[in-house]
Amino acid sequence: MSGLSGFDRAKVLTEALPYIMHYNGKVIVVKYGGNAMRSDELRQQVMEDIVLLRLIGVSVVLVHGGGPEISELMNRLGKKPEFVDGLRVTDRETADIVRMVLAGKVNKELVSLIEKKGGTAIGISGIDGKLIEAEMKDERLGFVGEVTSINIKPVLDLIDNGYIPVICTVGTDSDGNVYNINGDTAAAYIAGALEAESMILMTDVKGVLKNVNDPSSLIPEIKAVDAEKLKADGVIAGGMIPKVDCCVKALEKGVKNVVIMDGTVPHAILTELLTDDGAGTLIRK
Repeated sequence: MSGLSGFDRAKVLTEALPYIMHYNGKVIVVKYGGNAMRSDELRQQVMEDIVLLRLIGVSVVLVHGGGPEISELMNRLGKKPEFVDGLRVTDRETADIVRMVLAGKVNKELVSLIEKKGGTAIGISGIDGKLIEAEMKDERLGFVGEVTSINIKPVLDLIDNGYIPVICTVGTDSDGNVYNINGDTAAAYIAGALEAESMILMTDVKGVLKNVNDPSSLIPEIKAVDAEKLKADGVIAGGMIPKVDCCVKALEKGVKNVVIMDGTVPHAILTELLTDDGAGTLIRK
């Protein structure tokens, strides 16, 4: 708001008041995808949004991926990334790389950024406290996990003590095997277990488009019951299909609404939650 007068700044804040009152005391789950982490400046703006929301009484849970960083390290180690149906083929060595990148690098970088912006955060993985228990999804994919249960208590404990939980999506089974979990899927299960007011999927597209080649054809709102027809009509296609499926899954598990938005737009989270305009495609029950 640096270009606004004092009066205009006050007007913006006043207009946000009903939204602040609505979300105060509620839980918001933000899935921050690797494709939306394009620059340090964008990451900082996302963390500023999250810290601001926490300061006005919104409990934010950040679930993150890191696909590009995983692929980068695999290439550096001479290991070619492979994908089947959009999911990374994960042998035991790749599972170690996934855990190293997500839990050891990306997770701690995001925690550090939140702290620099004045927030208090603790980073955990799905392995910690058996937050995400999983089993092998498909033998062709190796150690890619299908979520079997969520132990949400560690997340609730962090929220109750004033922390922003930052969760990377690796899981485990009773034998201690580590699984690579699709970030959108993990976010849906976590948001459901929290009975979140909203789940926000941040990606690198505006949302669901009527015409994938026309960014101005954004569909601002979809009812979950209409999703199958939109898929049959080819409106929801390609990589958007699993994202919308995860949104419907979250709604079935008790999340009030879900938004798919372009995480490369500055302060998109605040635009969605605290303004009349909103951002992206809202999916409701």
